[in-house]
Order: sequence, then structure tokens, then C-alpha cells
Amino acid sequence: MSLIVAGRFTTFPAAEAVAEKLFARGFIEEDVNLFFVNPRGQHARHMAHTVHASAASTHRKRNLVIGAVAGAVVGISLFGALLMASLPSTAIAAIVGAWLGARIGAGWQHHAEHEERVHREARQSGVLLTVHVSAENQATAAEVLREGGADDLERASGQWSGGHWADFDPTRTPTPYGQTGAQRA
Repeated sequence: MSLIVAGRFTTFPAAEAVAEKLFARGFIEEDVNLFFVNPRGQHARHMAHTVHASAASTHRKRNLVIGAVAGAVVGISLFGALLMASLPSTAIAAIVGAWLGARIGAGWQHHAEHEERVHREARQSGVLLTVHVSAENQATAAEVLREGGADDLERASGQWSGGHWADFDPTRTPTPYGQTGAQRA
């Protein structure tokens, strides 16, 4: 695992100016990278299969079934009982009601999943300037980022490959620079 220090900036020009200061202090281009972090809840959806996603799938199915049953009952009640309709038209009302109820139930679940995912994410959006550091030069990188106006300064242990933070996860809560695992607990 590599040691990484990162700072968040509001614009690319601000982050690029700080990157130039890092180069002036002896850091090489292979160890400095910047990229944009999307706003909370707007990260790639393909990363989402976890235990939480499996549990959400169970809830989605349950809400879909509950919505379908409720819709069928409402369809039969309104169309069949109130209008004294024939058996085929009552069956059609039940099917349409079930379909509408299932759609509504699934929609509620989608909204709930999105809200939960957004509220769990702590990382702010912006331009993230990341620096691959060693134990000897991490303080220098942090000082340059801080002096350059980084909004949030963080320290991470991750995989640095090909000049960038390869295993960066925008949904993972960042660890502020200077805070160890024992301080967070």
C-alpha cells in the first residue's frame, strides 16, 4: 500500500497552481495527480454491489410485492365493487392495479436507496489533488497543499499505480491529515 496525501480545491486552475508548487519542492509528475470528484450520490452506479446492495434488493422485492397486492385490491375495490363490473373487467382492473402498485412500490424503494447512499457519503465534491508520498516527505506535501488553500486535507493508504490513486473510492469517508485510526475511534 502507498501513502497518499490529498487536498480538495474548488477549481482545476487552483489545483494546478499547487501542483506546480509541489514540483518546485521536488515532487515528480508521476507522484502528483488531480481529478474531479462528483457530488455526493452521483458516483458510478456499477460500484454498488455489496452486502448492502443485496439487502436493498430484498427490500425492493418486498416493496414491489406489497405495492402489487395493494394495487390489485384497490383496482378490484374501485372498479369491480363500485361499478358492479363483469368478471373479465374486474380481472383486468386487478392486473392494471397490481402493475401500477408494483411501479409505485419500486419507486419508493429507489428513492429511499438514493437518499440513504447520499447521506452516508462524507466526501465533498471538487478537484482532488493527490500526492504519492513517503514517510519522509508527507509533511512537505501537506504543507504545500495547506498553503495553497486546500479546503480539506486528507491522508490515505491506497494503491498508487500509473501516476494515480488506483483504488480511490469516492464513497469512502476521508481521514483528515494528522488524524490516526486511534483518534477516529
